[in-house]
Amino acid sequence: MMHHVSIRTANIHRAIAFYEQLGFEVNERFTTGYTLACWMQGQLGRIELIEIPQPKLAPDTFGDEHYVGYYHISFDLTEVTPDLPSWLKTLQTQFKTLTQENSDLYQPLKVLLEPTQQMIATQVYEVMFIADRDGLPLEFIRCLR
Repeated sequence: MMHHVSIRTANIHRAIAFYEQLGFEVNERFTTGYTLACWMQGQLGRIELIEIPQPKLAPDTFGDEHYVGYYHISFDLTEVTPDLPSWLKTLQTQFKTLTQENSDLYQPLKVLLEPTQQMIATQVYEVMFIADRDGLPLEFIRCLR
């Protein structure tokens, strides 16, 4: 069983705000060496955010077809929503409103791949990708039964 996924971020406050919109809640704040960090947990699992001083942009793991390494985090929404298009539309509206209220903390949601159906192994899934606050790709899937 996976314990958590660790995500390095340029700004932990913006990252927390982003992941809170996906249903994660901070359950512990701490420092790791010289920098801020936290655990966030929710229905979709557990993540660790670590703020990186003097951050460098991450490689374009989604757009660069020759990139080798970690690709994305995938969240299973099968038990969370009846369909990805309506879930995405709600999330986009949420981020649009939040951006208008506080553009220092939020930005409009960046969709990397609109919801689509894909055959993965022997199962059909609804699949979509968005980017987090630092541009890292996040996949959301729903098993179509």
